[in-house]
Amino acid sequence: QVQLVESGGGLVQAGGSLRLSCAASGSILEINPMAWYRQAPGKERELVAEIRRGGITKYANSVKGRFAISRETLNTVYLQMNSLKPEDTAVYYCNVVVDWQTYWGQGTQVTVSS
Repeated sequence: QVQLVESGGGLVQAGGSLRLSCAASGSILEINPMAWYRQAPGKERELVAEIRRGGITKYANSVKGRFAISRETLNTVYLQMNSLKPEDTAVYYCNVVVDWQTYWGQGTQVTVSS
């Protein structure tokens, strides 16, 4: 069994920054990829950023140049969010594939005020 623990959400003014983290623990052989999704009220869950083996990253067009995903340890992924906009308000979910099985974090609320 794999557990994911997310942290770092909160309330911030437009233009501010937040850093999300997600740590995986449990019986793990390999984690690839690691990603962040978000879901705003009334909208579908969407991919925000993904990082694969070798440091290959992918971003949603709406966050390119503002957000950065990183994997500083084998089991932890971060999302640095800069220049936040009100439209970034959503619940952010960590998503990892561990030994070919997909796991979701519990979600962390990010609210950006105008």
